[in-house]
Amino acid sequence: MSSQPPSSDTSLSRLLAVMAQLRHPSEGCPWDLEQSFATIVPHTIEEAYEVAEAIETADWDALKDELGDLLFQVVFYAQLGREQGLFDFDAIADAIATKMVRRHPNVFAGAKEADAEAQTRAWESHKEKEKPRTSTLDGVAVTLPALSRAAKLQKRAARKGFDWADPAPVIGKMREELAELEAEMDKGGQGRRFEEMGDLLFTCVNLARKLQIDPESALRSANRKFERRFKSVEASGAKSPEAMEAAWEAAKSAE
Repeated sequence: MSSQPPSSDTSLSRLLAVMAQLRHPSEGCPWDLEQSFATIVPHTIEEAYEVAEAIETADWDALKDELGDLLFQVVFYAQLGREQGLFDFDAIADAIATKMVRRHPNVFAGAKEADAEAQTRAWESHKEKEKPRTSTLDGVAVTLPALSRAAKLQKRAARKGFDWADPAPVIGKMREELAELEAEMDKGGQGRRFEEMGDLLFTCVNLARKLQIDPESALRSANRKFERRFKSVEASGAKSPEAMEAAWEAAKSAE
């Protein structure tokens, strides 16, 4: 089987033409014409999460649709960029292709990396050369979900040796942070409770990282599980706390 990707010029050209028509000044869609770079950002974020959900639930038909929705976001940005003389879709595609070639000398320039971990280190080295940093933590987007950003910050610090060797001391740190939170709960200071709760969550992310678990994905999975089980509780008709607890345990057992 050929390693070359199939041609999709026709489909892509059609999509770009559809986007251009939606933004036509006199014949386009009123909603699309009102949008700007800033206003479609929330839609882009939502579409990215819907892609993640389709993958996590192994809904491959949905994944095809969600990937299309996400691609449309890129096409929308490209159309806005073209209208403003900033860039177009070809410029976006060419820039990322050039970057991928530059950051993969092991594939395109004969360089050798021992394994995926070595490749990751090399990737970060290339990034730092392209965008020099004053701190190892520079460049971790503040707009990331808090759990994901915490994990990225910790990974960056770990590259400088600021890390625990294994999960055991992280668990000890979690117990320490929990004890500090409990102490603040007894004192009644909301500001300190807020701070200690953040420390505990940050340490939980650290444990997830040491266990090679993505904390954002783990919490999304826990959210789905809670939703599924609570709906079973609702369907049971249970009203009292005791009956609801029994229905919850029944839902757990059924799984």
